[in-house]
Amino acid sequence: MRVQFESYFTAFWRSLPLILMALVFLAVVWGIVRVVQWSAPRVLRRAGLRRALVDVLVMLATVGLWLMGGLIAVTIAFPTITPGKALTALGIGGVAVGFAFKDVFENFLAGILLLIREPFAVGDYIECEGIEGQVEVITIRDTHVRQTDGQLVVAPNAMFFKNPVTIRTSRDVRRTTIICRVPVDADIDTAREVIEAAVRDTDLVRDDVKDVQIFAREFADSSINFEVTWWTGSRPVDIRSSRDHVISSVKRALDDAGIEIPLPYRNLTFKDPLVLRRERRSGKDTEEES
Repeated sequence: MRVQFESYFTAFWRSLPLILMALVFLAVVWGIVRVVQWSAPRVLRRAGLRRALVDVLVMLATVGLWLMGGLIAVTIAFPTITPGKALTALGIGGVAVGFAFKDVFENFLAGILLLIREPFAVGDYIECEGIEGQVEVITIRDTHVRQTDGQLVVAPNAMFFKNPVTIRTSRDVRRTTIICRVPVDADIDTAREVIEAAVRDTDLVRDDVKDVQIFAREFADSSINFEVTWWTGSRPVDIRSSRDHVISSVKRALDDAGIEIPLPYRNLTFKDPLVLRRERRSGKDTEEES
């Protein structure tokens, strides 16, 4: 036992200079990493990259430097271990870790691709898989979406990478439509002009970007339905506000023009004659008609 301990001590003593050299090399790597962490964000931000993407690139550079430096330090301290053997060991271990954390790595890679491709940015209103709201934060693993009712949804990045994403605010303007009913006996051209003038006079309608469009859509039961289309801001609140103003403006304009918005009515037909009974309040006389 004593002889074995002495052999271990002798081997450690002989390897001590190499271990010290490996530690010195790791200290140099640490200095290089600090320089990269200090200078890289400034250079990348000057290039116009987003902060989240800058953080990802700096993190990948840091991990890569430490991985390379660790492999070189191991080969310096233990010359019998070659970089090939170390990479083989890391590869076998990486496969096991990859199977164990498949979903984590999937979201991680999806987050990197989303940050690089930038299909949507912080502040955009998006909709994906029933989740609709404003993007607040995009991280490596997940994306934070604030819904219009104030609730915060934290969704994995893989969901946004695999499924179609509707970006509501990809442009400054967005089209919206309502259906306006006018009586069948009304003058179609006059009704169209009244509706168009009312829509154009609304402040939230962007007729400077796209023209207001009004089409006679169909003959309904008791009316002719017009499809009224205009452009407004792309945020959800812009859509709701513009609809409120347009509907109010069109209603006032039709009332001023004497055009009544028709209400649906029904004719009821019975197969057999109905017996109508009318009773006086005294309850003494009763009449029946058919």
